[in-house]
This record gives sequence, C-alpha cells and structure tokens, in this order.
Amino acid sequence: MSQLLEYRLAAPWALCPSTTDPATVRGWLAEWTAAGLEGVVFKRLDSPYEPNVRGWRKYKVRETEDAVLGAVTGSTAMPRTLLLGRYDAAGEAGHPWTGWTFSAGWGSRETLHVTLVQPALVVEVGVDVARDSAGRWRHSARWHRPRPDLTVADVPRWTGTAD
Repeated sequence: MSQLLEYRLAAPWALCPSTTDPATVRGWLAEWTAAGLEGVVFKRLDSPYEPNVRGWRKYKVRETEDAVLGAVTGSTAMPRTLLLGRYDAAGEAGHPWTGWTFSAGWGSRETLHVTLVQPALVVEVGVDVARDSAGRWRHSARWHRPRPDLTVADVPRWTGTAD
C-alpha cells in the first residue's frame, strides 16, 4: 500500500478515497460537490474492477435549475427535445440563436434540425452537477415543470464559467 501512495498520478488520474460508512459518503456529497465532485461510485465489497462489467453503479448529485426555452426539435405542438439556455450579461435583441446550427450530439457532425421559439417560457429542469470547462451542463437535463411564475429576466444570467 505504501508504494501506491508514493506514486504520483498525473491528470486526469487521481487516487480516490473509499469507505463503507454511509455517513462519510453523505459528507462527501454535501461538501465536495462545490469542488467538482459529480457523485460517488459504489459496488459490492467482493467485486474487483472489471472493464465493461455492470456491477458498479454511480450515484450522481443532482440539482434543479431554471432555464429559458429557446428551440425545439420536432413540431412545436409536440416537441421531442427542448433546447434550453440563459441570456448573458449583455442580453440579446431578437432571438439569440438566429443563424446558429446545433450538433446532434457531443462530437457529432450531424446537424440537429431545430425550430426556434420565442424565448419567453422559463422551465425548471433537473441537472447533475457535472459541468464542462465553460460551465455548461455535461449531461441532459430532465424536465421538472414550467415556471409561469417567472419571467426570462428572473433566470440567472449566463456567466460562461463553471460557477
């Protein structure tokens, strides 16, 4: 074990703590998410690491956030996907995504066909705390509810950072 601790791992690798104590895990989830902890991985104690084996599970820390509906895929009467965003500090005249193209997925060259909608509806979505280097959600958001009690001006402004 001492040899392992003496070895210095280079990014993106890190030596991670482990525990069997649920209270310790709750503490990690409460205290470390601000530092970038996305969640915890758990497995049976007698389960060794094996690539592509589904015995390990990940619990992702999730929170809810408000966002503005800016476009949809499919028809506006029955959308398949909602494209969400926030205004930046400068705000926008007209629709902020006019002239933009969207990819069908991370790293995809396929163009996603969208219909822009008037950015007036605020929605609450569930997101995990994982962010990319620009502060964008790394994973899909989950619909919670519309927020007719909020206006677009009530939604926090996009800062372009992982705050």
